Amino acid sequence: MGGLQKLEHKLEQMISGAFARAFRSAVQPVEIAAALQRECDNNAQILSRDRRIVPNDFHVELSQTDLERLAPYDSALAEDLGRQVREHADQQSYVFPGPVSIAFEPAEDLTTGRFRIRSQAHAKVTGNATHTQVGRARAVLEVNGTRHPLQPPGLVVGRGTDADVRINDPGVSRRHVEFTVSTGSTTESGDGLNIEVHDLGSTNGMLVDGHRISRTRLRDGSQVKIGTTVMTVRVVEGG
Repeated sequence: MGGLQKLEHKLEQMISGAFARAFRSAVQPVEIAAALQRECDNNAQILSRDRRIVPNDFHVELSQTDLERLAPYDSALAEDLGRQVREHADQQSYVFPGPVSIAFEPAEDLTTGRFRIRSQAHAKVTGNATHTQVGRARAVLEVNGTRHPLQPPGLVVGRGTDADVRINDPGVSRRHVEFTVSTGSTTESGDGLNIEVHDLGSTNGMLVDGHRISRTRLRDGSQVKIGTTVMTVRVVEGG
């Protein structure tokens, strides 16, 4: 019995056939599982001869009717679909940049029985700062749902273990960029801080607010993209 068939059989057993009856004329879980696998296959990017990176953040869009039918089982289904995607990745030598996440969302333009999948590579981010340091910072760097204090003298962002903020993105160099922070009367941030970013000789460079550049000052809301990861500068009022 193949992986998709086993998943379908397990789901039917788990809920005594209720799920199958509810979805008889709507979206079938096995169809979603197959589509998630295709999403990985179609978006695989070569890392090396034997390794390819694939998306790990999946959003399954459904009609409101299908979403309501799914609601009683969405947590269990997401868990099993995630396991199925990870097994497929192991078989194909795919690599995820971070934990696999599957969410179900409504889409007004979809009718019953139809769905689509949006995905992205959402890199895992870790840093050295404590919650207290983040809370006291006058400016922070937001990266994939995490926040890191921008305070003098600054911090280094990269994929290596010696970086202050580590991003598990294959398009990011070990030491990719450095943010420098100082205080002064004339600032781009408008809050008494001078915040700059410069490339540390990375392989793929960086984009600042959509422009390829090697060094520049930053302000509140500035976005710096390295690899597939976007970092946003936020100046915290009253920090």
